[in-house]
Amino acid sequence: MIDKRVLEQLALEFNCSPEDFVRDDNVITKACLHEKRRKFSDEPFFLQMATFGKGTVISADERIHPWLEDWVRGKTGFWLFEQHNFYELECELRKYGYRMALTHHMFLPGKDTSDFRTGLQIRWLEQKDIPPFYGKEEFSNALCDKFKPERPDVLAIVALDGEKIMGMAGCSADTPLMWQIGIDVLPEYRGRGIGKTLVTLLKNEAEKRGALPYYGTSLSNLASWKIALGSGFAPAWVETESRPCSDNEFAK
Repeated sequence: MIDKRVLEQLALEFNCSPEDFVRDDNVITKACLHEKRRKFSDEPFFLQMATFGKGTVISADERIHPWLEDWVRGKTGFWLFEQHNFYELECELRKYGYRMALTHHMFLPGKDTSDFRTGLQIRWLEQKDIPPFYGKEEFSNALCDKFKPERPDVLAIVALDGEKIMGMAGCSADTPLMWQIGIDVLPEYRGRGIGKTLVTLLKNEAEKRGALPYYGTSLSNLASWKIALGSGFAPAWVETESRPCSDNEFAK
């Protein structure tokens, strides 16, 4: 069952109704910049897409709407994220100086893990305890690169080997409700289930605090997928967006 709260949040960001995400057909809307969005950009995305496994909602600059209407015609929505369709979309976006960015596979809590226990030595970090860890490359997935008031890191958990940190999981409050979890485990400690343990504990604690934890990863990051699934998360939706071409990329 799709969480209604997530549909309502994405509807703000994609300028549509929550029901549009559960339709069988595809929906194209005008790009917007809602004040209650997850603040990943200061400008409206030229194009962004999301699917919950049926049709796809596409929010885009109106200049590309006629082409998009032809592009989606007769296509099943979730197949739009396949490489051959992405290639067609990429070619069109380049005409406007944009290209596709990453595809994000998003997870929501599935299995109940509230009785999970661990023998690891752990330490909780509240928001005030997190700043000393900013800028450390080994925790670049668990935490933002710096304090971001628009989506602050609000909670983290570390696993310790004596005084050495083996791994860290952190939550950024992308909205007051939706807290995104990231995880880093140092290379020498991988393969021991530390990532799964930290993400599970952090997910449980976020839910206790009234938040909705969610987790995102890329298509090919199988290690991250295994952590998500092993921590009680379940696949929920896929989203992607465009980004401007860099100076050394040719917009044609």
